[in-house]
Amino acid sequence: MSDASTEPMRIAVLISGGGTTLRNLIAEKRRGPFPVEIALVVASSSQAGGLHYAREDGVPCEVMQWQAETDREVYSQKLFDLCRKEKIELIVMGGFLKRLRIPADYMDRVINIHPSLIPSFCGKGFYGLKVHRAAIQYGVKVSGCTVHFVDDQYDHGPIIAQRVVPVQPKDTPEKLAARIFQEECKLYPEVIQAFAEKRITLEGRTVHVRPS
Repeated sequence: MSDASTEPMRIAVLISGGGTTLRNLIAEKRRGPFPVEIALVVASSSQAGGLHYAREDGVPCEVMQWQAETDREVYSQKLFDLCRKEKIELIVMGGFLKRLRIPADYMDRVINIHPSLIPSFCGKGFYGLKVHRAAIQYGVKVSGCTVHFVDDQYDHGPIIAQRVVPVQPKDTPEKLAARIFQEECKLYPEVIQAFAEKRITLEGRTVHVRPS
């Protein structure tokens, strides 16, 4: 991984839809200081709205179409081969809904953000408003967001950081989603910056993040 005092860490952002997480990271980079270079955006669909933000900012884009018959192993190999070619140091999932096979050289270098406090309301089928609807229906008093390492299972890798958001009595899934996304916009850049500054260590499933 690059020394944060010299060159910015090269990251790839993986998207499947509207790209709100990508948009936030681009905005964070513009505000600065944010020691990363968004060197690549990979979309699982040519219809992914987030491609617009990447192209607008001049970020190289690659569409790797995922279809019903797509082989996960083959898709993963092509994606990680591309990341190796582009010298990507950290892969950031931003609403990327496909499960990948993580190779050994990228283990603990792929992260995701999920709009709940994992291990609650996560796993296959829990994405978007489905997460917040389930949280409200269950009657939880707090929800939030989780940044975690990605492994070969949905929302299963070691937890890096979490942020708690109270659930209000009159919340709708849309209202709760909006408040949680506000926290996502702060938490994800903080974790990515910690990676760039080499402040993250992993022991088993326990992640340590040293203060800046």
